[in-house]
Amino acid sequence: MRAAARVGVFGLLGSGNLGNDGSLEAVLGYLRAEHPEAVVDALCGGPEAVTARFGIPATRLHWNRAEYRTASRAGAIAAKGLGKLVDAFRTAAWVRRHDVVIVPGMGVLEATLPLRPWGFPYALFLLCASGRLFGTRVALVSVGAAEIGNRPTRALVRWSARLAAYRSYRDAQSRDAMRAMGVDTRRDEVYPDLAFSLPTPPAGVPSDAPGRVCVGVMDFRGGNDDRARAEEIHRRYLDGTIRFVRALVEEGRPVRLLTGDRCDAPVVAAILDAVGSPLVTAAGTASLTDLMHETAAADTVVAIRYHNLICALKTGTPTLAVTYAAKSDALMAGMGLAAYCHPAREVDADRLLEQFRALEKQSAELRQTLAERNRAAARRLDHQFTALTTALFPAAGHAHTLREAP
Repeated sequence: MRAAARVGVFGLLGSGNLGNDGSLEAVLGYLRAEHPEAVVDALCGGPEAVTARFGIPATRLHWNRAEYRTASRAGAIAAKGLGKLVDAFRTAAWVRRHDVVIVPGMGVLEATLPLRPWGFPYALFLLCASGRLFGTRVALVSVGAAEIGNRPTRALVRWSARLAAYRSYRDAQSRDAMRAMGVDTRRDEVYPDLAFSLPTPPAGVPSDAPGRVCVGVMDFRGGNDDRARAEEIHRRYLDGTIRFVRALVEEGRPVRLLTGDRCDAPVVAAILDAVGSPLVTAAGTASLTDLMHETAAADTVVAIRYHNLICALKTGTPTLAVTYAAKSDALMAGMGLAAYCHPAREVDADRLLEQFRALEKQSAELRQTLAERNRAAARRLDHQFTALTTALFPAAGHAHTLREAP
């Protein structure tokens, strides 16, 4: 009798980002449906949260618990340096215990938000290099990618992708970006984001009178190349969003604020304080399912975080995207809403209101378009999971050969 496959999942999971955890939920759903015999555990950012929510054993990604805090004192800097060495051995030992490791979705090959090379890019490189060393198949599944200017980060991301046994991307431009960075992508496929495979709650019934607007917010400060003007970008984004929400309230529209990461809480507090209206409330969401329940009950959604957009689009709710990276523009174009994008770095409340009103006038037609595009996304993800099974869970007669391959 063939032994159960040992499957690891890897990433910044359980760390407060709902999109990352939604990608994990999608992969665990696939494994439990198609490979129920698999023994699954995680190497992740928030092991306690992953175990509590998903019921799988989990190990902390970094030995140094202060890995993502800025180190200024000599002791903290030394701890970070030591942590890099310890993590190399910890990651290798964890990878060696598995037949397969899956990196579920997420923008693991991009730097569209501030990112240091020796943080997650280094951790991903250790994973993929260990997989190649020990014959463990590492799969980057429906991941996001973007061209990276910073040379150390670019090198780590490029080698991580090259060393992975399987790659697929959540949009065509991600594959193009990896090709431009020197990765052979001829055998790599493009599929929708994994979150599109999650169950969808029942759609809300639009009322005759204009109803709730969900506004997704973010602690947005630009990307890697914007560090010098991060505060300026943040202030402009926040001021524009406050003006937009205030205008909706003046029209009597109830507004529901959504987040996608625990770091967004100060932005919610700032908007609530500045607008000061009982029409503006904040949703307490702990998962993408919670987010989908909120967006399904709304007439319209205006959002910035990538997975907030996915939740709104997946529930068929007309959506306006405040975009900070090309991935959001690509997502909106793929779902038939390319005209409804607004730049996050230059939020103009008046222009945003114009786009919002145009979106609402086309609401009925857009709901039909989204229903069609969602059906197509579901079919493509079925193909993704079939391809994943073929690549990662070969027939028993070939399993030993693949594990022993150099």
